Amino acid sequence: MHVPDGFIDAPVSIAAGVAAAGAVAVSLRGARRELDERTAPLAGLVAAFIFAVQMLNFPVAAGTSGHLLGGALAAILVGPYTGVLCVSVVLLMQGLLFADGGLTALGVNIVTMGVVTVVVAYAVFRALVKLLPDSRRSITVAAFAGALLSVPAAAAFFTLLYALGGTTDVPIAKVFGAMVGVHVLIGIGEAVITAATVGAVIAVRPDLVHGARGLSAPLKLRVGGELVDAPAASAAVPVAARSTKPVWITGLVAALALAGIVSFYASSSPDGLEKVAADKGIDQKVTEHAAADSPLADYSVKDVSDARLSGGLAGVIGVGATVLVGTGVFWTVRRRRAADLTAASTSVPAA
Repeated sequence: MHVPDGFIDAPVSIAAGVAAAGAVAVSLRGARRELDERTAPLAGLVAAFIFAVQMLNFPVAAGTSGHLLGGALAAILVGPYTGVLCVSVVLLMQGLLFADGGLTALGVNIVTMGVVTVVVAYAVFRALVKLLPDSRRSITVAAFAGALLSVPAAAAFFTLLYALGGTTDVPIAKVFGAMVGVHVLIGIGEAVITAATVGAVIAVRPDLVHGARGLSAPLKLRVGGELVDAPAASAAVPVAARSTKPVWITGLVAALALAGIVSFYASSSPDGLEKVAADKGIDQKVTEHAAADSPLADYSVKDVSDARLSGGLAGVIGVGATVLVGTGVFWTVRRRRAADLTAASTSVPAA
């Protein structure tokens, strides 16, 4: 759903850019409450993982593919404010380095793929967590539902922006039906990936999943064919003292493998927006990307003739750049929070 330059006119693109800047500003402040010394480096990893998985287009219908948007995954793992920042970092890297998603449409993409997906997914997730039993399985189920609904919601929001500032004269009803229809299918893939990832992390380190904080259900063991409560550890390692390094290393290796190796086998069919744009004619005024001459444009390394090597190198470079930029942003936010806490603790109340 990366909107290119030329789909949406200048006034609406500018308005979306202002809205995106406001959302990022609010998220920078909100992320201070979500990030701590354990989760700040993991947020950069989440951004890199989303970048990697977005390279894995999967087929959803004849001649159409889809890929992860990532808003739901980021919001549940590291929090909604930090989730908006994660997706924004990914979109910035994709637009600047890989000519994926228009630069004049960056605000449109941040609002559509970042803000809308995070807000819808996290609202659905929190509502279901309150209704379902207090268990790890409920977290996974709620993650599935939030991710599933977030994708067609983003497609519907794009249709709204197109209705306000589309550059071609195509009936809105046709755009809405095609966009939401195909993105319901893509949402199923999004839900499966999100639930699987959240489930994997929560199985080994539930304390690192933002959406699972406060989970009080005891660990279950199967004994004689029956589930019983596991005995409490008498000398358990404090949560704050547990290292996040194994999780970080495992996640980074997985992201590099997905972007550098598995991405070669991804579907080459156009994604949902590209397919709808071509079928309905809303791409008639698309313009060339400002970074079309980038040495990494179209997720390949310039002057590397071997397609597999070129795509793999581009993916590895993208993961590396995203994790560095993302970690830098989140560590800066974390340090700002620490500075605020220090200032608050040393301030003298007025008499």
